[in-house]
Order: sequence, then structure tokens, then C-alpha cells
Amino acid sequence: MRVGFTVTKKIGGAVMRNRMKRRFRALAREIVPANGVPGADHVMIGRANGIERDFATMRSELAGALDRLRKP
Repeated sequence: MRVGFTVTKKIGGAVMRNRMKRRFRALAREIVPANGVPGADHVMIGRANGIERDFATMRSELAGALDRLRKP
């Protein structure tokens, strides 16, 4: 499984974009190996307010989204 991240300049400056990507990397390391779709590429897209979101909420939402993808 491969994971990619995209965060646009709409999110903010370089510091904000890098912070968002660090959060995505941490989520990907933690959740994608166990819950990801085998043989698929996973792309995480940074949206506005992603920096302010609680990390635990992001974790549960990503896990839920990947679970929905795996079910037919």
C-alpha cells in the first residue's frame, strides 16, 4: 500500500502545510497498515480547519473511512 498527501496553499503558508503533512504521516503510519485497502494507493487531502481538528477525531474518521472502503 502506498500513501500520498496533498495540501494546497489555501491551507496556509509553508509552516501550516508542513504541520498538516506531519499529522497525515502520523495517521498513515498508525492506521493505514491495519485498516488500508491492500494493493491500493491511498491519498489524503488536506482541507481547511484540518490543523485545528482534534487528532483523535481525525484518527477515528480515517479508520472509519478506510473500513467503509474495504466493505463491498
